[in-house]
Amino acid sequence: MNKFENNYYSRISYAERLHLSDLLRGSLIRSVINFLTLPEGSRGVDIGCGIGSNTLMLADAVGRSGHVTGIDLSGNLLSHARQKSYKVGLSQQVSFMKGDMNSLSLSDNCFDWVWSADCVGYAPGNAVRLIKNIAGVLKPGGSLFVLAWSSQQLLPGYPRLEARLNATSAGFAPFIEGRGPEFHFMRALGWFRAAGLKGIKADTFVGNIQAPLTKEKRTAMTSLFEMRWGRPDSELTKTERKEYLRLCSPDSPDFICDSPDYYGFFTYTLFRGRTDG
Repeated sequence: MNKFENNYYSRISYAERLHLSDLLRGSLIRSVINFLTLPEGSRGVDIGCGIGSNTLMLADAVGRSGHVTGIDLSGNLLSHARQKSYKVGLSQQVSFMKGDMNSLSLSDNCFDWVWSADCVGYAPGNAVRLIKNIAGVLKPGGSLFVLAWSSQQLLPGYPRLEARLNATSAGFAPFIEGRGPEFHFMRALGWFRAAGLKGIKADTFVGNIQAPLTKEKRTAMTSLFEMRWGRPDSELTKTERKEYLRLCSPDSPDFICDSPDYYGFFTYTLFRGRTDG
């Protein structure tokens, strides 16, 4: 076993990983929300809200007269979300509930917009049916926003290794081998169209990571490597696996994020459409 391997594969919780990811993607998510120019006083839903980071940014965008309902399957993540809402003084503008996006316990035609980041498009099932189900809670003319990670360049100078990592099972998730190309997230324009939404558009936003990294961002990058590529032992050659650990383990003297010239980027793609108004 590589001498860096035990330390590289951390045991932090999923909630902690989400907190760390906010350090890297928080400003990008906020720029997406600002781009949407949500109406002040509007009411929306955040599906797959996790620890509530996006929910709170959405609530801030719609102002004190607006309201955002965060929905997630995990009671533990919802507990984190509620704590965050009190900490930042937005508890009156948000509410959180446990729920499944496939069978929402919300009244139909009641919300101005629905947002989902890193959730819709990742779960198995019929994407078109899911989009129709979610759109059912929207008022006539209401908007649906679906956002997800779409690409990255995180190992500058090692394009071949990064391409190999991206080609592993973890690397090309959520696209599941054996499913048709129409189920890939980047085909979501077709999902929206088949679900009967109008004014369908897609936009891509870029987030940057540049040296020098703070201690917190350094830890966040380690977590990102693990979340993005997992532990693809059986799918890499011995040489590739050794190089992966050498570059991506924070205890390695060659940890790529410690380079004074480190630069990487990632993209999120937003798909949006509206119901008939």
